[in-house]
Amino acid sequence: MQTIDYYNQNAEQFIADTLAVDMAALRGRFLRHLPPGGRILDAGCGPGRDALAFARQGYRVSAFDASAALAAHAAALLGREVPVRRFEELEEVACYDGIWACASLLHVPEARLPGAFQRLWRALVPGGVLYCSFKQGRGERWHRGRRFTDADTARIRAWTRDLPGLAGLETWTTQDPRPGREGEAWVNALLHRAG
Repeated sequence: MQTIDYYNQNAEQFIADTLAVDMAALRGRFLRHLPPGGRILDAGCGPGRDALAFARQGYRVSAFDASAALAAHAAALLGREVPVRRFEELEEVACYDGIWACASLLHVPEARLPGAFQRLWRALVPGGVLYCSFKQGRGERWHRGRRFTDADTARIRAWTRDLPGLAGLETWTTQDPRPGREGEAWVNALLHRAG
C-alpha cells in the first residue's frame, strides 16, 4: 500500500515526468505481434500515456491502475472509465490479444510475481503476447517511498517458467529515456502464448 500511497500523493509530479516520454519504439515492437484493431489491456496504466497511444492507433484498449489518482488521470485522457485495481484482482479469461505491463509489475513483491504473471497470462487469448519491463538488477528494494523488484532475463524466466503454452520469451535492454536517468537500464520482455 505504501507504493500506491506514493503515487496518489505524487501523481502530479509523476505525470509531469512521464506523460511525454517517447515510448513509440517499445510500443511498435509489441504491436507487431497483434492483429489490427486487436484488444489490448494496459495493466498498471499509470496516467494513460500508452493506452491513449494504442487507442489512437485503432486498438480496443482497456486499462487499470492501482493508484486512484493515476487511474482518474488516465480516465480523463481516454474519455472512459479506468478501474482502480491491482494485479491480484484481475479475473478476465482469454480476453486480450496483447497485454502491456510497462513499468508496473516491478512494484509487485517477488514472491507474488509468478501469481501476477499467471493472472495476466490467463487473460491472454491463444496466440497473444505479454509485454513487461523491469529496472535491470536482482533483488527487491525500497527507493523514495516505492517498492521495486528488479529483474534480469534469468529472473523473468524463473517467474514465468510455469505459464502454460509459453511459446517464446524474448528480452532486451534499453536505457531510461527520461532526462537525468541516462544511467538507468531497463529489461524488457515479450512473452508469446502458443496459438
